[in-house]
Amino acid sequence: MRMHLPPPRLGAAREPSGERCPVETISGYLEALASDRPTPGGGSAATLVAANAAALIAMVARISARNPKYAAHHPLCEQLITEAERLRAEALRARERDEAAFERVVAASAMPKETHAQQTTRHVALELALHHAAAEPLLAAQHALELLRLAQTALDVPNLNLASDIGCAAEFAAAALAASAYNVRVNHRFMRDHDVVATQRTTLEHYEREAATLHAHIRSTITARLKPKP
Repeated sequence: MRMHLPPPRLGAAREPSGERCPVETISGYLEALASDRPTPGGGSAATLVAANAAALIAMVARISARNPKYAAHHPLCEQLITEAERLRAEALRARERDEAAFERVVAASAMPKETHAQQTTRHVALELALHHAAAEPLLAAQHALELLRLAQTALDVPNLNLASDIGCAAEFAAAALAASAYNVRVNHRFMRDHDVVATQRTTLEHYEREAATLHAHIRSTITARLKPKP
């Protein structure tokens, strides 16, 4: 049975106003994640890792947008904020969709299969449920890739004090993509529509290749920026 929890306020522990996010909802989500219930699971958790990445990019942009030192980059900061907030909202919606999709798999698996007709009905329902259960983390992987692209763009804001936050955002986005990929592939093991599996696999591998390039570039850039002064 699914626990209907409010969306956890994950991300930087700060609102633009400086207030702290309530930790109770994070604690509640983790209680549900640690339970023996089918949902939330890894796919759901991956979306919240992505939400953290988006929140960090928004934080970097907001702090830099208030600093006159980076006035020339304020338009870029505003663009980063808009896009980061869009992706943060997408990540939270993806969490709900991922949990719902897996619940459909659980429900289809529990359908009766004593007669041939029941077996046929169950097979159709299960295949459709698995299709959605793979499609949702695939979409989450796309959003994670968009976050990596956004983290790379955020490197254009030369605020060295926040370089580590951009680095963390990139690491979270990369982790969210890798975790989402696991959840796509686990569903592929049970799907019988080989054309759909092949199409999704090709798309996922494209995301992974681009993400690996972006991640390596961001990591090397951040590492260079954080070197101690001679």
